[in-house]
Amino acid sequence: MAVPSALSADNLVQLVRRGVEQIQDHRAANVSISLADALMAAFAMFSLKDSSLLEFDDRRSRDANLQHIYGLAKVPCDTQMRTILDPVAPAEIKPLFKQVFARLDRHAGLAEMSYLGHYYLLSLDGTQYFSSKKVHCSSCLARKSRRTGEVTYSHQMLGGAIVHPDSPVVIPLAPEPIIKQDGTTKNDCERNAAKRFLAQVRQDHPDLPLIIVEDALSSNAPHIRELQKHDMRFILGVKEGDHPFLFDQVRTAQEAGQTSTYEYDDGPITQRFHFLNQVPLNESNQDILVNFLEYWEIEGDQVQHWCWITDFILYQWNVGAIMRGGRARWKIENETFNTLKNQGYHFEHNYGHGQENLSVNFALLMMLAFLVDQVQQRADALFQAVLKKEGGRKRLWAHARALFYTLEFASMTDIYRALLYGYRIEQVTILGPT
Repeated sequence: MAVPSALSADNLVQLVRRGVEQIQDHRAANVSISLADALMAAFAMFSLKDSSLLEFDDRRSRDANLQHIYGLAKVPCDTQMRTILDPVAPAEIKPLFKQVFARLDRHAGLAEMSYLGHYYLLSLDGTQYFSSKKVHCSSCLARKSRRTGEVTYSHQMLGGAIVHPDSPVVIPLAPEPIIKQDGTTKNDCERNAAKRFLAQVRQDHPDLPLIIVEDALSSNAPHIRELQKHDMRFILGVKEGDHPFLFDQVRTAQEAGQTSTYEYDDGPITQRFHFLNQVPLNESNQDILVNFLEYWEIEGDQVQHWCWITDFILYQWNVGAIMRGGRARWKIENETFNTLKNQGYHFEHNYGHGQENLSVNFALLMMLAFLVDQVQQRADALFQAVLKKEGGRKRLWAHARALFYTLEFASMTDIYRALLYGYRIEQVTILGPT
């Protein structure tokens, strides 16, 4: 039997297990369920794509696979899991992402996602994963309706993932919660979360050459200064309604013949590029010079149009790559958040809210399980083969979960091999009165 790769499910789960064992348990020494077991139980629930804590709890007491595959000495019930994980600081969980990322990088699983030479595209965006008019905690964002006075509570996060225009795989980094910060009553916002996220990324990955790709909300002077501070390149969407000064400068330069236009036919599609280097971002920040790219995709009567600003000097030979990098921003939506919401991860389901950090911790552990899946899809041949045979993630998760909960296996590798090659049950023993 072939030895599982360093990026197999079993080796990645063992890596996560070793990581959670390093998190200090501040409870009394005589507790019955360890913090590591509680964290791994939650990770297992998201790894197996259970739709709720109840579904996980219904099987926990009779499932030896939780011990074999996830290393659980004792499996907590749903109440124990919530109680143990609620006070855990989310910052204690975040280093697990760095450890999985380092394993991927060490075994050359990241290299093929490089772009524009040695860079990596890091797409950022915010998303909401919890909303309620009744359930809330001290960290919840609170929005009061001006019309009805009703308060809606929510949790959001700023996510970031390494993407590539030619790859369906994304590699998420540790997300940054958008929550009320300790000791404050004011709502947090995506801009402040971005500052924390970028600082954490640079701390975790000081030498990683990154190109940040984001939507038009990010094309502002304070954010660009943050990117420059952390030595990050950028390709940011831009809209004329938000940047009239910038677009006026481009028009003036165009009338003076100072802009460049490049067009070519790609089959039935015409691609047209219009660009200008070293133009002020806006009237208030004329010291920030950006390079402006406008792109049209024309097919018959259908015309699509995008604009970006970047710190890469634009030439005819690189505008196509800059355009594709800018459009890859959508992968944080399509291949990350939409996958978590619609491909079996149950991202918007409330597994438990808690009074302190439970909701955030569950979101982090779900994203960690997603990272482990994406690393396998990126670099593990067995997982790739099973996913191809099953024809989709939801079908794979359903079949793997069915085997996990009905038969005893020594490893997740054996479950994947059973799905890929088939299996035979030699004997069924019926338990109970004869």
